[in-house]
Amino acid sequence: MSNVNEHASRLLLRATPRVLSIAGTDPTGGAGIQADLKSIAANGGYGMAVVTALVAQNTHGVLAVHTPSVEFLRQQLDAVSHDVQIDAVKIGMLAELAVIDEVRSWLQATRPPLVVLDPVMVSTSGDRLLAASAEQALRNLVSLVDLVTPNLPELAVLLQEEPAANWAEALEQGKRLSTATGVTVLVKGGHLTGADCPDALVNSHGLLAETVVEFVSPRVVTNNTHGTGCSLSSAMATVQAQTGDWAASLSRVKEWLNDALAHAHSLEVGSGNGPIHHFHQLFADRAPRGREFSESLWAGITSIRSRIFELPFIVALGNGTLDGVDFAYYLAQDAVCLNTYSHVLTRASRLAPTEEEQRFWANSAQLCLEVEAELHRSWVGDHPQPAPGLVTKGYLDHLLAVGVQGSYAVVVVALLPRFWLNAELGERLQAEILAQGRAEAHPYAAWLETYSNQAFVDSARRAVAFVDAAAAAASSGERQNMKAVFEQSSQFELDFFDSPRLHARL
Repeated sequence: MSNVNEHASRLLLRATPRVLSIAGTDPTGGAGIQADLKSIAANGGYGMAVVTALVAQNTHGVLAVHTPSVEFLRQQLDAVSHDVQIDAVKIGMLAELAVIDEVRSWLQATRPPLVVLDPVMVSTSGDRLLAASAEQALRNLVSLVDLVTPNLPELAVLLQEEPAANWAEALEQGKRLSTATGVTVLVKGGHLTGADCPDALVNSHGLLAETVVEFVSPRVVTNNTHGTGCSLSSAMATVQAQTGDWAASLSRVKEWLNDALAHAHSLEVGSGNGPIHHFHQLFADRAPRGREFSESLWAGITSIRSRIFELPFIVALGNGTLDGVDFAYYLAQDAVCLNTYSHVLTRASRLAPTEEEQRFWANSAQLCLEVEAELHRSWVGDHPQPAPGLVTKGYLDHLLAVGVQGSYAVVVVALLPRFWLNAELGERLQAEILAQGRAEAHPYAAWLETYSNQAFVDSARRAVAFVDAAAAAASSGERQNMKAVFEQSSQFELDFFDSPRLHARL
């Protein structure tokens, strides 16, 4: 059973806890000890780190792992603990049986007052990150810690069961693990689908107010999730050393993590699954005037973005199972939009206050007709262009009305969702295809690459910057109008992305 009660009796709360991360590295800075140190600092702790593995990885995946000798590992651990009073320990990647045994030996000798274990065993993509021979040793290590934070595949491995298919099954697995080990289990719903993202603290031994304490928040739709598990576990170690209350700690950490995910796109790190923004609150204080506006726009359509990625059309498009007839219908309707969208882009160019903005919107209008029209011709072929469906017509009427009646600021914000949402869609789905090595066989990879390539992503970023500049010069009332128009355009994008059969029914 766990040493939790003994640990709790020795835990001295500190405003700035000294937190040791025992984990592997990430040269891109998004995961491992690099993420841990950022997470600890962002949540008010003093971070220290002992390296268990040197990992060659980036935002696309792990390329190689080098494990230093366990003798050197112990020298690192002893060097820290013989000099510094450690308030909390976070354990991440342990990689090999000998490493697990050495960390276990050090824990038994040192007896730190608070230990959080992130059992790095299975990656988000499903890859096993720990040798089968070491899995039992890691299961045995669980009983020495205070909190274990597995993702759903790792929770299943710890129990030697199949992964939970839904939240109810995940909670039952959490109860079984807590019953067997005496440890508090943080069951995470990040691997599930749905508009909400649930998390729960589970303890079957009366150490919480209830056996299951649940926390639910809206799911943040982003492909910038690299290092989320590392960051969550190290944040929990830090905040628990400040509060001594697991529920209060998770409530605070979950709010911080959600904001870190929501602001992750602004970092622009890597071309795969980028990192979260650990210091988003600090950076927000330094942001130039108007930067907060686009951030608030993006946060305001969180539910719309989540629903887009749950659409059967988008799911099938991403995994390559989308029926060709449905895809052709979607592209045909998209082709109908090109002339109108180009017309409104031209209107934005005429209203733009600077030459740079005039050129950008004018070039976008031309590219809209040339590059995208050519792409559509290559997919749609010589089929006659259909009449716009009701959803398409509603979107076009909206854009035309804004183009005629709106100010420059309102016109460009109406155009923004097509840039921004298509860039996110292209990047996210293309990253999934590349991670699974299916680019050559995927029937829609070439189309998705159009919206994930660097030129389009850069255009989306420039469009966001121009909207921020327009908002900075706008009145308070006009900014409110901009937000309303942005949400309307975003809703039209959601409807437009919906199944072509929905377009046909409407």
